[in-house]
Amino acid sequence: MPSVYIETYGCQMNVADSELMLGKLAAAGYAVAARPDAADVVIVNTCAVRENAEQRVIGRLTDLRRFMKPDAILGVTGCMAQRLGNRLLDADARVSLVVGPDGYRALPDLIDSARRGERAAVTRFDLEEHYDDFEARRFAGVKAWIPVQRGCDYRCTYCIVPYTRGPERSRGLDEVIREVASVAEQGLTEVVLLGQTVNSWTDGTRDFGDLLRAVGAVDGIRRVRFTSPHPNDFTDSVIAAMAGTPAVCEHVHLPMQSGSDAVLKRMLRRYTRDGYRDCVARLRAAIPGLSITTDIIVGFPGETDADFDDTMSLVREVGFDDAFTFKFSAREGTPATRLPADLTLPHEVVDERYEALVREVRAIARARNVQRVGERREVLVEKEARKGGHLLQARSRDFRTVLVPDRVAAIGDYLDVVLTGTTGSTFTGAPVAARAPLPVAG
Repeated sequence: MPSVYIETYGCQMNVADSELMLGKLAAAGYAVAARPDAADVVIVNTCAVRENAEQRVIGRLTDLRRFMKPDAILGVTGCMAQRLGNRLLDADARVSLVVGPDGYRALPDLIDSARRGERAAVTRFDLEEHYDDFEARRFAGVKAWIPVQRGCDYRCTYCIVPYTRGPERSRGLDEVIREVASVAEQGLTEVVLLGQTVNSWTDGTRDFGDLLRAVGAVDGIRRVRFTSPHPNDFTDSVIAAMAGTPAVCEHVHLPMQSGSDAVLKRMLRRYTRDGYRDCVARLRAAIPGLSITTDIIVGFPGETDADFDDTMSLVREVGFDDAFTFKFSAREGTPATRLPADLTLPHEVVDERYEALVREVRAIARARNVQRVGERREVLVEKEARKGGHLLQARSRDFRTVLVPDRVAAIGDYLDVVLTGTTGSTFTGAPVAARAPLPVAG
């Protein structure tokens, strides 16, 4: 059997797409290789959200050539492939395939053509493509990534996603439930619903709240998460479904991006500072103990000291449990690159603001987490802890990372633990009462 190795960069949607590609190629007779030097086909599934993500991939393509079999096929897929297209073929003669997120159905045929010396770039959007008939080949783990929506219609001025994944379109509810039921039959108990603005999902008659209720009712599913939502799409119906569906976890990743109305307007985020604050208040009122994480960009063109102060003050007011923080990265083809050049901030200013934001986010998270020591949580054991030491890494429903001794649990177990300590971001936990282990998909 020919073999394929896929290396994935970027968001959870890319992980889900890699699982779809593996499933398609497995159905075509490919085995999965654990290393690039053991594969007949090497695919790098890429991200284009930030420039450094693309530079990392370009460096990795150079490294891979040193390890690959001489006759192996090298392909680039994902958002970077969609954005650059034929330019990747022109820049690297070793690359045979460049395939955007809507072109994975053709992978087996494209690989066969590449073996005959034919190079190709497939970057056409297909607004009907959801890969509903693909059987994903899932990576080992205790949760399943379930794409429910592809593309985005919001077109924030800094964001490349609408240009790499196309317009927004949603899968049918029945197809989503079929996939969720399938992963539950495999023994997976947690699902994560994926979309660029996932809570805008609709099949024309039903909304995201209806989808949450339906997914949460599938036998065997104990936890439902979703990412990433948009503040504008948290309708009363969606929030009621979150609060009223026991399987939906008490955590929301709610991108803020900025706390300044002026910056939010230039970003075309379509909400104001007060609108974001109101969304947080409605969520917390409906769901006690809700954990909220966020994304924040500093250094967007034209950001003044007062704008940055507005971001810092909203960070303090909301009290995020964690935040992914970014320096603005201009992406070719996005409207933000057409803003007047004199709005561009000096690097040293951006660096200073970024460091101040990170310090504030960490201090707030640490203060909140110290107060949680002694509380009780249900956790799902996900994997071995990165630093070893006979520890396993688990996750609570409210998205806390909790380390537990490996002698008290196995991957896939649910445990009740008491939080015994914190580093400021990660907790240690002592089991209160172990629950029966659940099967884990291979």
